Amino acid sequence: MFRTLAARLSAPVSVGASLVLLATGCGSGGGAGDSDGGAWAPEKPIEMVAPAATGGGWDTLARTSSRVLEKNDLVDQPIQVVNKPGGGGAVGWAYVAGAAEPTRLFVTSPPITLVPLTSESGHSHEDFTPISRLMTEYMVYVVPADSPLKSMGDLVDKLKEDPSSLSVAGGSAPGSMDHVAFAGAMNAAGIDPKGLKYVPYDGGGEALTQTVGGHVDASVIGASEAAGLVESGDLRALAVSAPERTDTLPEVPTLREEGVDYTYDLWRGVMGPGDMTDAQVAYYEKAYKRMLEQKQWKSEAKKLGWETSYMDSDEFGSFLDKSSEDAEKLLGEIGLQKGQG
Repeated sequence: MFRTLAARLSAPVSVGASLVLLATGCGSGGGAGDSDGGAWAPEKPIEMVAPAATGGGWDTLARTSSRVLEKNDLVDQPIQVVNKPGGGGAVGWAYVAGAAEPTRLFVTSPPITLVPLTSESGHSHEDFTPISRLMTEYMVYVVPADSPLKSMGDLVDKLKEDPSSLSVAGGSAPGSMDHVAFAGAMNAAGIDPKGLKYVPYDGGGEALTQTVGGHVDASVIGASEAAGLVESGDLRALAVSAPERTDTLPEVPTLREEGVDYTYDLWRGVMGPGDMTDAQVAYYEKAYKRMLEQKQWKSEAKKLGWETSYMDSDEFGSFLDKSSEDAEKLLGEIGLQKGQG
């Protein structure tokens, strides 16, 4: 189980000793798990796990970040991206937890705090070590190009008549981020979210394929994942969940512009197994912080509509704790928490 900043500072150690320990951890990369307090580096290839199929947000982040890390010599070993779809992320999390290898990491986002509250995933964010939060993007609500729904107002009106009249896909499990972004917006529009017909897929790529093919009426997905299909005319974007229009889809109105007072942030980051030492965390923290400074990363991020929102391990850990608390409250409000029915 990882230790947040609060947990570290709650130990009965003097202020002076705490400062020495913190300085050692930050300066040399040494930590409590390393008897010599020296720096650590991986001695075998790094596995970067995307807990979903190819083509979605997790897969895109895993491959983009790995490419930039390798190209700019920010890691000492090659990185292999491994896709482990299933269970809204739970299959990938089990794969990382089962090996407990410091060279097996995974990309993460809101499902790590949402899925454990809605299903028997077997793992929660507390079973892993936060390394770095990297960026934020927003959700987009899309329909097939030939859909009779021309605006978010049309979709809202249709669902007000009958909440189950439209099938809306997402690339994450029921009760996870895509579902919450859909249910939360409709709840804000005055629609009972308990009656909505949400169709989950293992990754945004699959959800988008089903939407383009007309197998579902709409989908809710990360804006960067859908941007290409919107630009090509295969999908029509109705709204984005951002507080203001995005650079990724500048012509698409916000939910608020469409009369729905709701926003939803889609943050993404990297985590590792729960028993990582301070030195191991420091190694990856440094690599990812330097990655965000590279021209290649900035170019990729701009193209994908990603906004940098870096947090180090301690900050990320505290953020995850708070996110889990907020998620529990939200899921309870919209009737999606485990045990509700």
